[in-house]
Amino acid sequence: MTIIHEETLSSRAILIDKDLLWYAGNNGKYGSINLNDRVICGGYIEIDSLRPEFRSIAQTQENIFVLSVSNPALLVKIDKETLDLKLVYEERHENVFYDSMQFLDDKFGIAMGDPIDNCLNIITTNDGGKNWTKIPCNKLPKVEEGEAAFAASNTNLILKGNSIFIVSGGIKSRVFVSKNKGNSWNVYNTPIIQGKAMTGIFTADFYDENIGIMAGGNYEDQNDNSANKAMTIDGGKTWNFIAQNEGFGYASCIQFVPNKKGNELVCVGGTGLHYSYDKGKTWIKMLNDTDLLTVRFINQNSAIATGKNRIIRLNFK
Repeated sequence: MTIIHEETLSSRAILIDKDLLWYAGNNGKYGSINLNDRVICGGYIEIDSLRPEFRSIAQTQENIFVLSVSNPALLVKIDKETLDLKLVYEERHENVFYDSMQFLDDKFGIAMGDPIDNCLNIITTNDGGKNWTKIPCNKLPKVEEGEAAFAASNTNLILKGNSIFIVSGGIKSRVFVSKNKGNSWNVYNTPIIQGKAMTGIFTADFYDENIGIMAGGNYEDQNDNSANKAMTIDGGKTWNFIAQNEGFGYASCIQFVPNKKGNELVCVGGTGLHYSYDKGKTWIKMLNDTDLLTVRFINQNSAIATGKNRIIRLNFK
């Protein structure tokens, strides 16, 4: 483990762009770090004297996008070359709360948030992030009472191939799947712990369009490692528990290790950093650090993790 940056920061949003790490966090903070020489660029985003909390980050070839979590929801485009900032979407509502954002390619992007009416709050772009429009509730599945999502690590929303996967949590914890850029959806139940406001799926990842993992648990009982992790091999239709009463408890972020055929995984959360070599059947604790909230891989041997007050590089043998 190597610390590559320290500052007063709470960050749940990072991405890798070639040799750059981009991050966003609380108090309007954003920036990039060159992973070779650790040169840092960035600063604060302030709109109408407000420095918002950013928990979602995504990119196209030319731009970085950061999305604030709550009212008003502010989506800002950052030019990678000039670092020019532009507000491209704003939403004001007492219940607005955005959880995650991703781009499929240089044109199509999507962000999701907690329900405002009787559906998840979903916006999309088809022009590379210049313009964003909301999918109306009559084109989305209805949510159930107490069903929402957790902005834990920008991993409620996963795009793989032609599939969009969205995971929910709370009283009800399900998986929403679209194969046509959000025009229609299928919804699948999951066995993950649910039934209380702070239970359910906090994070998910897909290795491809079929193999996926979800994790989370009970935020109010972070050592509980029962019914908090499950795998799918059929694109999210069915899920089976793994490592029952073993491995990590509450999970903030889980990721497949690239180029390992879906066999290897890493997880950060309330009981430290854990690694699996066998598709999540068993887990090895590698760090006791409980301040890490999100992790992304540079390659199969190296990853970046962040959370509270620092950004670290992890090297795996």
